[in-house]
Amino acid sequence: MKRPLIILAGPTAVGKTAASIRLAKAIGAEIISADSMQVYRHMDIGSAKIRQEEMEGVPHYLIDVLEPEEEFNVVRFQQMAKAAAEEIYAKGKIPLVAGGTGFYIQALLYDIDFTENDGDTSYRRSLEKTSEEKGGEYLHAMLREADPKAAEEIHPHNIKRMIRALEFHHQTGGKISEHNEAEREKSSPYDFAYFVLTDERSRLYERIDRRVDKMMEEGLLEEVRYLKERGVKRESTAMQGLGYKELYAYLDGECTLEEAVRIIKRDTRHFAKRQLTWFKRERDVIWADKSVIGQSDDAVVEFMRKELKNRGIIK
Repeated sequence: MKRPLIILAGPTAVGKTAASIRLAKAIGAEIISADSMQVYRHMDIGSAKIRQEEMEGVPHYLIDVLEPEEEFNVVRFQQMAKAAAEEIYAKGKIPLVAGGTGFYIQALLYDIDFTENDGDTSYRRSLEKTSEEKGGEYLHAMLREADPKAAEEIHPHNIKRMIRALEFHHQTGGKISEHNEAEREKSSPYDFAYFVLTDERSRLYERIDRRVDKMMEEGLLEEVRYLKERGVKRESTAMQGLGYKELYAYLDGECTLEEAVRIIKRDTRHFAKRQLTWFKRERDVIWADKSVIGQSDDAVVEFMRKELKNRGIIK
């Protein structure tokens, strides 16, 4: 018997947090965060991290568990999320994975095997040095040579994923795009329902702009200044999050504050668009479109409950 797993994904600012709380309370689930930034302590505003009082008593996993200096990647997420899921099953509850990092969700859902990327790290370190000296575009050109399909899928700013793809090619002689394709074809070890929450593009973009303004009002600049003064390096994994890298550039005197905020809004809109493109490629996704089912959390939860009942995941 496969065990149940529920996923609630979607682009940034679509309203996943509120909907996940409502759903968890309605069906007796506990939440595993699939967010690459909320895992870090001291990074509350820029990651739109859920506050303790907003959790309404629903246990959350993988939030506030690492220091900003620590490395967090898909392999580590997969290990931590599996351990969290076991804890939840042991309580007789259902794990609800909520977040917008599609690659992390895929890694857990299909139990993707990353073992080929273990072992010798010297090549990885040399690639990291290359990216610092020559930039992301140079790495992207290397990746286009080695694995054109992966280069198409990976943004030149995503240094971590480019390095992983190049490292895979270096170690195995194969292409990570083909490896991931084969891994994606595996059937999931879970009896799952994979919801993607979405909305009209214009409404989503409006919410993104409002959210960035609210983050600035709440003290995002002070949060980034604190991290910088604490010694968190600009190239660290934690500082690659939207809002953090742009304000770090402002603090380094590279642009005005107004320009940094404009870039955060623009890049967050682009990021939401890329997230939607990713989810459209995934199979077995249930689209929960708020422009069709209604804007309220109640309407969204009712839609998901019906689907879960139809699939026999809940009674």
